Amino acid sequence: MSILESENTGRTSLRNKRPLPVVFGCLQPTLRSEERRFFENFNPFGFILFKRNCESPEQVQRLIRELRFAVGREDAPVFIDQEGGRVARLQPPHWSSYPAARLFGATYENDPEWATEALKIYSRLVAHELARLGITVNCAPVVDLFVQGASPAIGDRAFSRSPAIVAALARLQAETFLENGILPVIKHLPGHGRLKVDPHNMLPVIETPLAELESDDFVPFDLLKDLPLAMTSHAIFTALDAKNPASLSPKIHQEIIRGRLGFDGVILSDDINMKALHGTPGDLARRIQAAGSEIILHCNGNMEEMLAVVHALEPISDETLKRWDHALSMVKPIDPDYRPAEDTARLDVLLGGMAYEEKSIG
Repeated sequence: MSILESENTGRTSLRNKRPLPVVFGCLQPTLRSEERRFFENFNPFGFILFKRNCESPEQVQRLIRELRFAVGREDAPVFIDQEGGRVARLQPPHWSSYPAARLFGATYENDPEWATEALKIYSRLVAHELARLGITVNCAPVVDLFVQGASPAIGDRAFSRSPAIVAALARLQAETFLENGILPVIKHLPGHGRLKVDPHNMLPVIETPLAELESDDFVPFDLLKDLPLAMTSHAIFTALDAKNPASLSPKIHQEIIRGRLGFDGVILSDDINMKALHGTPGDLARRIQAAGSEIILHCNGNMEEMLAVVHALEPISDETLKRWDHALSMVKPIDPDYRPAEDTARLDVLLGGMAYEEKSIG
């Protein structure tokens, strides 16, 4: 049944308990009573987990149940950033450790068949690891280009300098997630591999000419425009909008993301707590929503800031719910009989035979 249908099914749907278009974090591995009351009262669209929230599989499962119970929606989406490499919220010893995207891209440049098999198995293992916990959305793959000399904010999180290779590997990973119960999020529209500074710390300005953006950075996103979810960049692109970062720019949302790139899925903002953005949380949430992002990410769990955000946002639109419904229709149910041991053993062989060590990849 579509999530837009409102007949009584024994579950509360997005339609008959319409949420606010925001994804929030929480502070600890357990839900505090203050947070529970807040989520009960304001009904955010979903939640995002960080390393601070993840101690063990049983604890994460319990936290997710608490979050969903607070909003009264059994299928409230739960997001995480589990890219591999240095961006992985689930850490050993309870979860597996996997290499960054650049290892797969560098290997693909020499042996596409080897890298393709390894990435597919890796993505399947990650999807099942997430799905077993109750996590439904992974903020991956990174679709930005690997650019020598750019800020390490992206760096080895990107597959390749080649737009075609990035698109091929990102599609493989995204489709493997979808085939195994997880929604992927491509990021960071319209492509910020050229960052000179980290948007977590300051506002990046990318001065690349439009023709070069169109021939390079835009290409993977253009090729992946049929995927269901995408995240915007907190960088200024002077060739597109010299005054506003992409996440705050109506022009970039409408003329580039929806127009030039033809993306028709759900647009998410990157975390509005990043220091690239200047303004109060409420003002930023309002401006990002007005620019065209449909779901706002606020991740630090600060209650005062979250209150400002919920009072700033307009209700989620029917159009966004339809896009979300379409996204869910692309996800296949997980295989209850899947056993990861064989995949794990094969991936160990493939990773051991890759021609590059992560520290030496360039």
